[in-house]
Amino acid sequence: MKTTHSDEIPTNDNLAPEYTFDYKKAKPNRFAAKDKERKMTVVVLDEDVAKVFSNPETVNKVLRALIETMP
Repeated sequence: MKTTHSDEIPTNDNLAPEYTFDYKKAKPNRFAAKDKERKMTVVVLDEDVAKVFSNPETVNKVLRALIETMP
């Protein structure tokens, strides 16, 4: 029969005693989308193209202008 030490807290799950979760210290996920309706897609640009566009706003602006010219 397995004996337990008096300082161990018996639990019903398989977690080790050192795993104690204090959810009072939890923080919101900073990577989660703040706007639920906005969907973002990641696209990898070639190095020469990435040198021209320094941020996502400029890429989107140029692509939207190109879309308007398309038939």
